[in-house]
Parts: sequence; structure tokens; C-alpha cells
Amino acid sequence: MRKLLFAIAGFALLFPLNVFSQVDKSDWEGGYPEGCTSITVGKKASYDGSVITSHTDDSHRTRSWMDFQPARKYKKGAVAQMYKRVAYDSLAMPTYQHKPIGTIPQVRKTYGFLNTAYPCINTKQLSMGESTFGGREELQSDSGLIDCQRLCRLMLERCTTARGAIKMAGELLKKYGWNDAGECLTIADPKEVWHLEIVGPGKGKVGAVWVAQRVPDDHVSVNANASTIKEINLEDPDYFMASENIYDVAIENGWYDPQKETFRFCYAYAPKSRTSFAARRREWRIFDLLAPSLKLDPNAENYPFSVKPDEKVTLEKLVTVFKDYYEGTPFDMTKDITVTDEDGKTIVSPLANPNMPYDENKLFKINGGWGWRGERTIARWYTMYATIIQCRDWLPDEIGGLVWLAQDNVLTSIYIPIYCGATDLAESYKVPGRPNGFTMKSAWWAFNRMGTLASQRWGDMRHDVDAKWNPMQKELFDHQAAFEKKALELYKKDKKKLAEYLTKYAIDNGNKVVEEAWKLGDFFWTKYDELF
Repeated sequence: MRKLLFAIAGFALLFPLNVFSQVDKSDWEGGYPEGCTSITVGKKASYDGSVITSHTDDSHRTRSWMDFQPARKYKKGAVAQMYKRVAYDSLAMPTYQHKPIGTIPQVRKTYGFLNTAYPCINTKQLSMGESTFGGREELQSDSGLIDCQRLCRLMLERCTTARGAIKMAGELLKKYGWNDAGECLTIADPKEVWHLEIVGPGKGKVGAVWVAQRVPDDHVSVNANASTIKEINLEDPDYFMASENIYDVAIENGWYDPQKETFRFCYAYAPKSRTSFAARRREWRIFDLLAPSLKLDPNAENYPFSVKPDEKVTLEKLVTVFKDYYEGTPFDMTKDITVTDEDGKTIVSPLANPNMPYDENKLFKINGGWGWRGERTIARWYTMYATIIQCRDWLPDEIGGLVWLAQDNVLTSIYIPIYCGATDLAESYKVPGRPNGFTMKSAWWAFNRMGTLASQRWGDMRHDVDAKWNPMQKELFDHQAAFEKKALELYKKDKKKLAEYLTKYAIDNGNKVVEEAWKLGDFFWTKYDELF
């Protein structure tokens, strides 16, 4: 089997252009990536000194299952398999195939990590968020071996700090090449958080063009499917890093003239992304929710790379931001779907909902910054999972690295705590949800079914959702201090029992919320049977 795998990999490496050409864009809409949102928070901007990164994996294809991958040791000469992600529509639901395209040398030891679709944290508290911004099509090269999901994994397996991960990524990409669209990775450790933006080197070439900018400790930042890094100062390595070719590629292609203009990465390498209201509106809304005193223009083309929040950012605030769909603003797509109530007042119909598929916008003649698609809100009905990750330098790694994980649309979901010192998840979190279609064994389906039902009569059912999840979410947040106090005691006495304690907590909470999601869906069937 091992020989066969290497043979397949070798074949793919010889014929990459003929077999799997170009980046899959089946998850894009209207020619723009609109898949994910990541918010980052510096340690002096958070309520408790945490460094925070986050991610909504908004996709119609990526996998719903997840698991913990343990630390491993490899023999000399071992290799790591690289893959090309390809749209696959021959199963019950749209998904991806991962085709082998080559290998790179494996390191002797790797760290364990939480293996979400985009791996998100390792046992040293190194953490990731992600958002695709596309970039110039002519930059994408199928001669490279490393895509975004594989790079996340490589960083988490091999690195302990954000800076170290960025430097290692630069070395690997220079040697083995980037094979993906333009991507932003938001990389955090217990000290700081950086945004790393990567594009390809050009067709037929091996390498990458990349830039990284650090978020100031007292600031928050966001990436929402558009490149946001503009002017850079490579003489200040405490805040900027970049590939050696960052200026040369832009000059050679006529995208930057050093005699006439200031270099701005986003305009050199991803100018189309700055035209996307699907991205810009989210940037505005997130900054406006966290720093309303700035009074930013919702129609602006550009916003600061990062801003200082008006108040320290709490977990509760981030949950609220990720649930946002512009309610109370001119960009709320439900505001004009109105009816007259029994008192003769014009109200938003209880049938109006922010989770309408694009075709439903046509039915209600909704237009917005995104044309007939309306507005690309922060909360999204096709989110597969979402994370808010805390990295905390005053705690041991096993306890300090904490992933708050939600399944499906965060508007109708709940975040549960998963520590990076845990070793397993509830069984339902490990069950694939898309390849074989609906199954009651999958955590994702529990939330997807319930959230889909809640959208049918959102004006009423939203209150049932909040009545279920809000108290449970508060309880989870409030319980952390007591839980971590006991975890610290175990850390000092018995590391094995600590791992068991953290793992049981992840499994118990996972089982609990999944059971409640199924019950809530059943409740909707019953209470609203004749009102759908």
C-alpha cells in the first residue's frame, strides 16, 4: 500500500497541469471568494490578556468532522503527502476530494493538533484562523505542492510560535511552492497575533509571494475574504515580514511602479478583493461593533488594518459579533419584508429571516451592496463550524490553549470549550456529515437541521433558540475559572489525569449540546407544525 501511495504521488507530480489544474472556485459566489471570516485580538485588547484568533469555516463543501491528531515520531527519510483539493459532486452532497500531488520531507517529531478542516491549534497553543481572498488569477501555479489546509497542518505540526510558523512557511513555500488561491492565515500564540497573506508566484513557477503583519497588542483586526495588508515597512521586523520577491514580482508584471507610487500589497496582488462589498461590509461591521467611536463609513473602500476597540473585547462580545447579520442597520435584508400586525402596525414578518439562500433574495426583490445577492452577513447559513481561540501565557500550554467551537451557523449554535491538552472529542463530532447525507450520528447535522428549521419562522423561533443557548453559553463561560482551577491542580500532580480531565470535559459538553440541538429541532417540528 505504501509503495502504491508513493507511485500515485509520483505520477501526480509528473502531470499536475494535466490532471488537476487551477484552484477550485465552486465555493465562490459571483466570481468572489466569500467563505470565511477571521477576527483577531491582541493581548492588551482582550478582557483577560488572551491573544485571540478565530474562524468561521463558511463553505458548501468542506468537511464537518474533526478529531485530535497526536504527536508523532517519524523515521529518517519519511515524507509528508501533499494534496490538491478538487470539487467532488458524486456523493450525497457536494464535498471535496483530496488528490495526492507530491511529497515533502517529514520532520522527525511533530506536535499534536486539533484537526478541523483547517487545522486550528496545536499542543503548544499555536493557533490559526483562515480566510480566502483570491488574488490575481495569473499568480496561481499548479507547479507548487502546498495548499492552505496543508500549510495550516505543517505549521501546527512543526512550530510553537507565530513568528516561527511564518518563517517556516516562507522557507517551505520558496522550495516547494504554493498551489492555492490568495489566502490569509491569522496566526496566534500566547504573545501575539499576525496576519499572513499568501499568493502564488505566477503560472508554471514554484514559490510564493507573501507578506505578514502583526496586530498591535492593543488592537483588533479582521480578514473577511479581502486582502487588507497595504503599506509595509520591512525595516520593522517586529511588525512586518515578507518574501524576498515581494516587490520584484509586482514590478515585473507592471502592478507596482516604485517611481510613481507607494507599494500596497493588496493593490499589487489582490486589487479585485478590495472591490468586494461582500468583504468590505463585514470589515466595516466588525470594526463598527468593536470600535463604534470611529464612525467608519460603511461604503468605504478601505479601513485600517487594525483598530483599537472602545472596550476590552470579551468572549461574549465576539460571540455577538459572529452572530451579526446587520440587524438594525440599513443593510439588514429582512427590514423590508413586512406585514401589518393585529394593531395595524407595520412590522418585519416573522417569516423574514437572515439565512435566505440567494434565490430567495430574488423572490423578495432584495438588493444590496452585493446586488441581487443582498449583503454578505457575518453569520452565515452555510458555516460548517466556527472557532474562537484563546492563547494564554499565564497558564500551562495544556490549559492555556482553549478553542471555543461551534457547529454549523453560529446564529443558531453554541460554542463549547475544547482545551488543546485534550485528546479526543465526542463521537458525533468525528462523524462525516456530507458524504453520505443526513445522519443522526453527526453533530453537524444536529445543528444544521435545527438551524434550518429555525430559519423558516425566524421572527418567532429565534427566541426559542436564544432561550435554549444563551443560558448554557453563559454557564460555560462562567464555569471556566472553577474548571481551570482544578485543572491546574491536576497539572501539578498528574499530567495523565489532567489529559483525561480535559478530554472528558470536551466529550461531555459536546454530547450535551448535540443532544439539546436534536431536542430543539424536535420542539420546532411540534410547536410550529402548522406555521412553516
